[in-house]
Amino acid sequence: MKRDLLGRFQTWFIIAITVGIVLYLIGSVWIGFDDIKKEIGIFNWWAFVLAIVLTLSNYALRFFKWHYLCRHLDINIGIRDNAWIFIAGLSMAISPAKAGELLKPYALRKKTGTPMAHSIPALVTERLTDGIAMLILAATGVTTYAAEQAHYLWILGLVTLMGIGVLAHQGLSLWIISMFSKLPVLSNLSEKLRELYHAMRQCLAPISLLWTILLSLVAWAAECVAFQIIFQGMGIDAPFGVCFFVYAFATVAGSVMPGGLGIADGALVGGAQKFIPGLTIGQAGLAAFLTRVATMWFGVALGAAALIKLSSMLGGRIEIEKENV
Repeated sequence: MKRDLLGRFQTWFIIAITVGIVLYLIGSVWIGFDDIKKEIGIFNWWAFVLAIVLTLSNYALRFFKWHYLCRHLDINIGIRDNAWIFIAGLSMAISPAKAGELLKPYALRKKTGTPMAHSIPALVTERLTDGIAMLILAATGVTTYAAEQAHYLWILGLVTLMGIGVLAHQGLSLWIISMFSKLPVLSNLSEKLRELYHAMRQCLAPISLLWTILLSLVAWAAECVAFQIIFQGMGIDAPFGVCFFVYAFATVAGSVMPGGLGIADGALVGGAQKFIPGLTIGQAGLAAFLTRVATMWFGVALGAAALIKLSSMLGGRIEIEKENV
């Protein structure tokens, strides 16, 4: 069974665009078109360009992290080819549960012959360290701006630490794998699960983990700064700490939806209006919209272009095959 991944992406893209347009139209009606038009008229577009530059720095640092993890697993791929794979993966931010990001391990297998069971831990570690970084950035301001919601971050942080702790304990992890391998549906995947686990341990070794978390912190901090820069383009002095907290918290909250659609946007609007004195709903709405275009939608568009290049690089259609990883 084969499915063209370009076709699947097109389906996800059309659905995401449609949902996004509907949500933004509803938001514009709620905020008021006149208020948004007024704010756009006085916006300094240099700020949007700078936000794009900061977003590109985010992508560059995250690619460096991805390439580092691949090399750490002894995956022999050139930096240029891996860059195309990484950028194409940005298009999958709008896929359900970001499952489309399995494109990257799949492309590595097609390009280098590396089994997906060996490269998936690089993807998991990449996303895990991004999540840890956002939790840290949000935690720096949660007690100041939203102490009543701090427990959500602490719970997520505790679950993450417990998961890493289980992975660090080789005996416990292998015992869990052996128990799952007794299930009929997983009985044939025992060796693959062991291979995946051992590769995961390599990625989560102390030095590797600390280094990739640090890269993630700097990368995502750049997008927090981009949120503040957008306000500066509107002539609004938004506090540095507020922008960091609101953007990080909105990103964490939006992680339950493909691309954070609706949830992240609403959290940016509500958080900014709540914590920035004198901010109007029109200003908050425009800041959220421009920030999301500069950070999320720009990446999706960039990834869509790279996906076409990747298809050509891999020799034709990118397909998902129903076979063992």
